Amino acid sequence: MDRVALRGLKARGYHGVYPREREEGQTFIVDLVLGLDTRAAAADDDLAKTVHYGIVAEEVVAVVEGEPVNLVETLAERVAQACLKHDVVLEVEVTVHKPDAPITVPFDDVTVTITRSRV
Repeated sequence: MDRVALRGLKARGYHGVYPREREEGQTFIVDLVLGLDTRAAAADDDLAKTVHYGIVAEEVVAVVEGEPVNLVETLAERVAQACLKHDVVLEVEVTVHKPDAPITVPFDDVTVTITRSRV
């Protein structure tokens, strides 16, 4: 299976279990690895036979900016489902970063990574 990766998609969301997170929002960063077969697209040099990663990026940002959820895990699942709506995408790995998570000790990042497929 071939891979198309998008790294560092940034959007402001209002996800979290604490009222401050829901009121003020914060930046979420999403990395995607889309699994698909790119041979037909490459052979014909045809965008219609592969995934349009620009459209996927816009859809992912819309999910992050959309309806708030409590858990980063839920947000990752919604992103994965949006990616799998593209017929050529057979598998997706989603990593959601929450670099401003409300943690009381110094840290660099919090991430949740999931893999989902059609099978």
